Amino acid sequence: MEGSFMSMEVCQLYINPRDIRLLKQNVWSDDLVPGQLKWRNKKVEVDAVYRGAHIRKLTKKSYYIAYYKPKRLFGEQEWHLNAEYEDPSLMRNKLSLDFFSSIGVLSPRSEHVDLTLNARKQGVYLRLESVNEDFLLARNLPHGSIFYAVDADANFSLMSELDDDVKKSLDLGYETKVEVEGDMERLQEFIYKTNTLKRDEFENEVENYLDVDQYLRWLTGIVCTQNYDGFVQNYALYCHGESKRFYMIPWDYDATWGRDLTGKEMDPDYVRVEGFNTLTARLLDVERFRKQYAAILTEVLHHQFTVPYMEEKVRSLYTKIKPSVMNDPFLKERLDQFHKEPDFILDFIEKRRQVLLNEVGNLL
Repeated sequence: MEGSFMSMEVCQLYINPRDIRLLKQNVWSDDLVPGQLKWRNKKVEVDAVYRGAHIRKLTKKSYYIAYYKPKRLFGEQEWHLNAEYEDPSLMRNKLSLDFFSSIGVLSPRSEHVDLTLNARKQGVYLRLESVNEDFLLARNLPHGSIFYAVDADANFSLMSELDDDVKKSLDLGYETKVEVEGDMERLQEFIYKTNTLKRDEFENEVENYLDVDQYLRWLTGIVCTQNYDGFVQNYALYCHGESKRFYMIPWDYDATWGRDLTGKEMDPDYVRVEGFNTLTARLLDVERFRKQYAAILTEVLHHQFTVPYMEEKVRSLYTKIKPSVMNDPFLKERLDQFHKEPDFILDFIEKRRQVLLNEVGNLL
């Protein structure tokens, strides 16, 4: 299956109770605490901390894990353990990332695991590959910068989404994960040109900065899965080490497949086929890019984004995690909804697909 690691395993994390108290005293702190991890028959020293934004307030915490001794294991320096607590299916993030991979978009690998903390069961978690140097090495991609879009100012605009004013700097909204000299300046130059070039000038220059085909495939993925926040955050930018063109990488896709970030149901027509953000608007203003997007979207709507294609993936993943979900101490009151989610997701796919099939003609 796309984006999979090995079969579901047990991840045993040990943290001194004193350090757990420190984490709980300030859930917003990014200060790492020491711990030990038993994983795939290895016992290693790690650093750990809570991760995420609003999810840090939730009862079931998510974690960032960094290897300390050794610094690298199984080709990784770090990874993430997501509780997926507000997704009643616990599957949306993985389904989304695998879906992106299936349509030709660079996407993190993921797998569900059983987590214990100090030998106490914590339930089902999603282990997520970090988008860093190891991500590039695993895919034989040349070394290049990686910028995380950490808030809504990563909107490819000159205007701030957060304070409704002109941005003080065009690097707002981004956090540097891997840096190559000159790449942030190139990103700022790209954002400025996206907002100031005339249509014909933009059409002629944009492919010097952006892998347009990959971007349109990313746009197709986000429009199909309907991640409203994903247009201005929940992505990483990779600057290819040789071509110097930017690639979009999806991240944090639990608010998808018919539910928002709090788990509430979303109407299947909530996100328009044209998507959002300034860069998308500029690309779709160019006829040949708009037609290229329509062709990619139509292909996906007839192949990957269909109930027959997705049903086996949804039901097999549900079957795989079901025994562990049944024993998850945080999910005892939610089991009825969990069991209904495969049908809910498949129903959303059919309804969303019909919406997009009706709207794709507007692009032509």
